Amino acid sequence: MTVTKAPAACLIGWPAAHSRSPLIHHYWLRTLGIAGGYVIEAVPPDDLRDFVLRLSLRGFVGANVTIPHKEAVLALSTPDARAQAVGAANTLWFEAGELRSTNTDVEGFINNLDASAPGWDRAEEALVLGAGGSSRAVVFGLLERGIGRVHLANRTIARAEALARQFGSNVQPMTWDGINDVLPRAKLLVNTTALGMHGQPPLDVDVAHLPQASVVADLVYVPLITPLLAAATARGLQIADGLGMLLHQAVRGFELWFGERPQVTAELRALVEADLTKS
Repeated sequence: MTVTKAPAACLIGWPAAHSRSPLIHHYWLRTLGIAGGYVIEAVPPDDLRDFVLRLSLRGFVGANVTIPHKEAVLALSTPDARAQAVGAANTLWFEAGELRSTNTDVEGFINNLDASAPGWDRAEEALVLGAGGSSRAVVFGLLERGIGRVHLANRTIARAEALARQFGSNVQPMTWDGINDVLPRAKLLVNTTALGMHGQPPLDVDVAHLPQASVVADLVYVPLITPLLAAATARGLQIADGLGMLLHQAVRGFELWFGERPQVTAELRALVEADLTKS
């Protein structure tokens, strides 16, 4: 008798214990009736190469990748065009025996905007705060969707300039001090920094300068409603929160590993919200 082991995926990060990804994927496995698993693997940088190259031998059909490994895994896999363009990968899977990689942060961000603020892509100009790894995926997604100009503000202007060189003339690097000059023209404001997160300094940006009918997105999801999103809501602006992006970015990985495309439902969101807010 041959016993076939149920497929399993994992999250590779350092640290990684805080992740809600297992909660998300176990919900989908349960509701779709799929035999499978998803676990956290805390892998220090020095062990990453060995872990990834032996991923299949360890019994995994694929993996999510989080900080600080998103850039390093590109050299350990065959990245698709999106992962190459972004310069980082967050999802690994096997295709015809080859370890492939992609970046689902892009579609997670875009699909969450589509679900939360339909029509957001009518904006001609967007303002993105921060020039780190998450910003790469956001800027790529905005340009791919046809946003004509993306203003990129960062406290270290050199980082914004480097990212702008990567993506071309539609991305305009700027200093943090220039934010108020751009806000009146930005129909979309996106925070990709950790500012406003629990335990971090506040994000000092006044949404009163934004045009009416602007959309405000924040990648932070702890707290669920950041001060930036609360201020935007008080002004009657549409918002897209970080939890929505977290849920939507998980969809494609699940489909690649387990063969069915799951849905981001109100029940799933409520489940993760409850976990985030419990003491």
